[in-house]
Amino acid sequence: MCGIAGTYRWPDGDAVTDRLTKALAHRGPDGTGRYAHRTGDVDVQLGHRRLSIVDLSETGAQPMVKDGLALTYNGELYNSPELRAELERDGVRFRGTSDTEVLLEAWRRWGTGCLPRLRGMFAFAVFDERSGDLVLARDQLGIKPLFLIRRGTGLVFASELKALANELGGTLTVDEGAMVASLLYYWVPEGRCAFREAEKLPPGTWLRCQPDGNVQRGQFFSLREVAGEAREAAEPDLAAVIEESAREHLLSDGPVATFLCGGLDSSYLPALAARHRPGISAYTIGFRPEDARFEAMPDDLRYARAVAARFGVDLHEIEIAPRVLDLLPRMTYHLDEPIGDPAAINTYLICSAARAAGVKVLLSGMGADELFAGYRKHFANLLAVRYRRLPRALRRSAESVVDRLPVATARRGYRTVRFAKRFLSFAELDEETAFRRSYTMYDRGELLGLVNPDLAATVDDVLTEHADTYHDNTLDDFVNRMCLTDARLFLPGLNLAYTDRSSMAASTEVRVPFVDVEVVKAAFALPGGRKIEGRQGKAALKRAASATLPKEVVYRPKGLFSAPLRAWMSRDLAPLMREVVNDGVLVNSGFLRQDALRRLVDEDATGRQDRSKHLWHVLTLEHWYRGALKSE
Repeated sequence: MCGIAGTYRWPDGDAVTDRLTKALAHRGPDGTGRYAHRTGDVDVQLGHRRLSIVDLSETGAQPMVKDGLALTYNGELYNSPELRAELERDGVRFRGTSDTEVLLEAWRRWGTGCLPRLRGMFAFAVFDERSGDLVLARDQLGIKPLFLIRRGTGLVFASELKALANELGGTLTVDEGAMVASLLYYWVPEGRCAFREAEKLPPGTWLRCQPDGNVQRGQFFSLREVAGEAREAAEPDLAAVIEESAREHLLSDGPVATFLCGGLDSSYLPALAARHRPGISAYTIGFRPEDARFEAMPDDLRYARAVAARFGVDLHEIEIAPRVLDLLPRMTYHLDEPIGDPAAINTYLICSAARAAGVKVLLSGMGADELFAGYRKHFANLLAVRYRRLPRALRRSAESVVDRLPVATARRGYRTVRFAKRFLSFAELDEETAFRRSYTMYDRGELLGLVNPDLAATVDDVLTEHADTYHDNTLDDFVNRMCLTDARLFLPGLNLAYTDRSSMAASTEVRVPFVDVEVVKAAFALPGGRKIEGRQGKAALKRAASATLPKEVVYRPKGLFSAPLRAWMSRDLAPLMREVVNDGVLVNSGFLRQDALRRLVDEDATGRQDRSKHLWHVLTLEHWYRGALKSE
């Protein structure tokens, strides 16, 4: 894993690229490199920060230049051994053993035609000295990030938005639509970027800059099309597909570890990995007992220890009692855009502990819930269909009772009440609106009441974008429609984004075997009725894992890779929240309405509603906005 940056026809491109590359030092502390090429009015600069994982020698250094092609690349190709063998049969002679050189030679032979053949995670830029073309490309599912800004015929790009913002401070403008979207989702979706002038290269696409000023774009992978085609395929041997992916994701010339949080996904991977790397290390998290009690959190540590003992995994336990006031601004900086999921802190702390032990690579179970319908929202939306069939009087009676119940007292929280209130907030809505409301922070009226009235049209634009994405498919299966929307919005916009930024902040690489092209195809070849059976979400994945894991792990209640937010908000962060309400930049700028924000704080403090996640995100947005204003 690495950090990449560069310029094409950009003023002072060499100095700019040096500064961009320096800003990405945390992504690659093992080495740095630069490439420059000037022909006529075409000036190309490529920068690279290296995290050495495969081919630790200098033959894997970047930017890699060979026979007129220059490549700066961030990622891992898990099928590089197969591609290498094919290229060698065709006469290619390799200097080293890195996947970087395999990618360079694959590009030389097949150009953009190589992209669908790549199995892994990647973002890269390749320059052809003969044609003068620069091409940027990003992996099929958006695992690796790539940000860019175009001005005239010039282009500048980097692995992280903060590098561009630091460099172009004073010339960028905050996109209020992205801020509204982040309030709704608690992240900025792939189709938007926090600064108007910047953009994210979409997953599964490439962009080509040519010397004559033309810019071409192409798509080599469509999740929508893959999902539509997969439903006609035979039902896969899911256990075999996942085991192959887990094995391929172990490719490394150094130690590999795993996350192990005691849930199905994070237990399945170390169990499979231990077959190929006996004694593999795993990292798990726990919370201060008083925090866990207040949140009524499940005892994930008990399950993690049981899995580790059964499969000979070397388990490292980390108790999370962080200095939240210190971590909040640090994580906000590293996350690039306003992301309000506290799981980013968990990831960062686990990766930091692994890095301190000499581990650079970890496997994560990220993606299984999205692809196999494992979140409570998936079951809740199916349940809502049945709920709407109940007599109206019975529904009103249930709603009246739940509305009067508190979500917490001064001593503890009530998860069941929180879930019930959440369920009733969307249970009677239409399919798309209910699904959106089941995992977003506000309904339309609440969001309109929270932000500046002038942003009403922007709110509607953001809601329309969700509806358009949800309906943009040919699936006739409600569960798979939800899974496809998650894979296009929730997975790249939130989970993959915070996983990349949090892990790279600790100079580690997190790999996601469930977010693999072949696993994705297998997931959408399964009908929704095989994913949710009765009250069991992820039913197909549980069946696949049952041959490996003990039943008490496979069928345990779903755990939460999150943080004790209510405890933090009521103690550690309460003074900061008061400061943000009374004199924060979001309020003073007019973006948020002070009275609405005070109402959220009051509802949370009295226990009438659980607003801890809403308030945590306001804090992350406040810190992000303070930094962003310096870039305007």
